[in-house]
Amino acid sequence: MTLVPATILTGFLGAGKTTLLNRILREPHGYRIAVIENEFGEENIDNEILVQDSKEQIVEMNNGCICCTVRGDLIVALGSLAQKREAGELNFDHVVIETTGLANPGPVAQTFFMDDEVASYFLLDAVVTVVDARHAMQQLDEHEEAQRQVGFADKLLLSKTDVSTAEQVEALTARLKRINPRASMAKADFGKVPIGEVLDLRGFNLNDKLEIDPDFLAAEEHAHDDHDCDEHCGHDHSGDHHHDHHHAHHSDDIAAFVFRSDRPFNTARLDEFLGGLVQVFGPRMLRYKGVLWMEDADRKVLFQGVHQMMGTDIGAKWDDAEPRGSKMVFIGKNLPKETFVQGLEQCLV
Repeated sequence: MTLVPATILTGFLGAGKTTLLNRILREPHGYRIAVIENEFGEENIDNEILVQDSKEQIVEMNNGCICCTVRGDLIVALGSLAQKREAGELNFDHVVIETTGLANPGPVAQTFFMDDEVASYFLLDAVVTVVDARHAMQQLDEHEEAQRQVGFADKLLLSKTDVSTAEQVEALTARLKRINPRASMAKADFGKVPIGEVLDLRGFNLNDKLEIDPDFLAAEEHAHDDHDCDEHCGHDHSGDHHHDHHHAHHSDDIAAFVFRSDRPFNTARLDEFLGGLVQVFGPRMLRYKGVLWMEDADRKVLFQGVHQMMGTDIGAKWDDAEPRGSKMVFIGKNLPKETFVQGLEQCLV
């Protein structure tokens, strides 16, 4: 059976998720989408579409989409949609789950791996995060949830760029790339974005293309931990707690770093080290992904994970003309980069 792809749509309060959902529910894009609305109702879709006072309400739109308000567990909601689809009561080929503006997308993503029934029917396609270009800098400064939403994203959609200055958008874009260099970006003012920028991204599928922004890689190579601070510095210098300092004005708890090597890994040592990392730092490891060169292997090994859940798969054969090596990206909260890097280096042949 072909799994039904599901997209998690997240973003901070007021970012524009509802505007985007309204366009998805109304425009003739050819998809039959079931939209699952969050249960808290802070920014629900227009009242003429959703009925708020029932436990579950399903409304079919004239473009073939379905909108469903959920007042219960996501696993139950997905199971109910699957049953109705199998019984011929509902017809959809994609699911979009909108989280609340203050939600951590991690537990929502984990649902697709933790529950066997959900995993046997649905495929997590991607986490799409809408970012308010005008207010995101302040939101990222003040709310860890906003950082998490960016850190988990496979795709970042920038809204309100039309009411932001070019300098604001440029500074925000640079900061988003520091937090999550593997997520691609697109503009989505007033929810106007091609449906292909939202659906069928295959962001959560293992593949042998590790999408890391090349500018980020270059910046990492020239990064210096020592820096001069001014009155705007966000650092806490009162103790010896260390934060990676990416920008003079903003210090994000959630950030990314990359490990690369042109030497192969010893399989047993790497398995043991990664297992230990996940045990110790799993709750702080938002997303991680990599293409690995393993000793005595003629194929790439692909790995990725969310928090404590990590999986590997066999990728394509190494091309004869292709330089062999490993690339890994880790996105998390206050992860000790040196511990990761030194441990991974000790796993190399």
